[in-house]
Amino acid sequence: MSTLRWGILATGMITHLFTQDAVRAGLHVTSVGSRSRASAEAFAAEFSIPHAHGSYAELVASDDVDIVYIGTPHPMHYANAVLALEHGKHVLVEKPLTLNAAEAAALRDLARSQGLLLMEAMWTRYLPHMERIRHLLHAGGIGEVRALMADHTQSISTDPSHRLNALELGGGSLLDLGIYPISLAWDLLGQPTAVTASARLSETGADAEVATIMTHASGALSTSLSTSRSAGPNQAHILGTAGRIEVDSIWYNATSFTHYDAAGEVVERYRSSVPGRGMQYQALAAERFITEGSLDSDLLPLDESVAIMGTLDEVRRQIGVVYPGEGEGADVRTAGSV
Repeated sequence: MSTLRWGILATGMITHLFTQDAVRAGLHVTSVGSRSRASAEAFAAEFSIPHAHGSYAELVASDDVDIVYIGTPHPMHYANAVLALEHGKHVLVEKPLTLNAAEAAALRDLARSQGLLLMEAMWTRYLPHMERIRHLLHAGGIGEVRALMADHTQSISTDPSHRLNALELGGGSLLDLGIYPISLAWDLLGQPTAVTASARLSETGADAEVATIMTHASGALSTSLSTSRSAGPNQAHILGTAGRIEVDSIWYNATSFTHYDAAGEVVERYRSSVPGRGMQYQALAAERFITEGSLDSDLLPLDESVAIMGTLDEVRRQIGVVYPGEGEGADVRTAGSV
């Protein structure tokens, strides 16, 4: 049973998806806040949420909220999370955690000084098929892991004003899409020791396509491709000396996979069946971390979220993407980058 009272900060598409799963799972969603009271009231009516607030400040100040889910675009994550943490609220914030590693490290330090949970909502890590894959790898099911390949490729928009193409909105495929396969590589192979990146930039200077090659401490290699201009297979492949795992489309959603041995024979066909989209698993995990007093995720520790932002900083440095406020030509490498 859910014991914490959830506040929803923002009323966009991702918050609708999260709240649908949260309510279905029995989470105690008590409040929603938006920059528009009308929007907050409409969202509250849709999900039978008792309290609607016409500002984010009003939401985080509410005595009816213990933990805040932040679903704003990532350039706003830092300010929104600071607001919630300074009002004594635990925070589950959409990925990427922030715009860069400097912001992420500052948020981490603030959360720890306040004795509060701050957790990145990389919901994929908490899905059942990922739990099974980690178990197989740890048990040596495909032998020594040698390589991982994954893509997050969608045809979204070429409109220069769309948030994925607008640098002032943190635009580009890397932070919105590429974070998924890069976080997957961190999850399954550990921290990279070297990163090489290449990209094609759009007419606005945002990254339309980004490819990465990373070397990990074991010597394993990972490759990723992200694009907002072309729809691709959205599959993941994990290769080992004694077999392989092929994760079906869409690999970062609740999905299925096939485990093959070295001869190409099927060892296991895993079929995933979850209620809704599966975003409730991360929220239930957050509640567990808080009630147990650990205040950090076991599947995605806060230090790892900060370091992943450092990897994304390094990719941006190599491809020449700088966001307004970081300075033209600035070196965006920060603590946690490779």
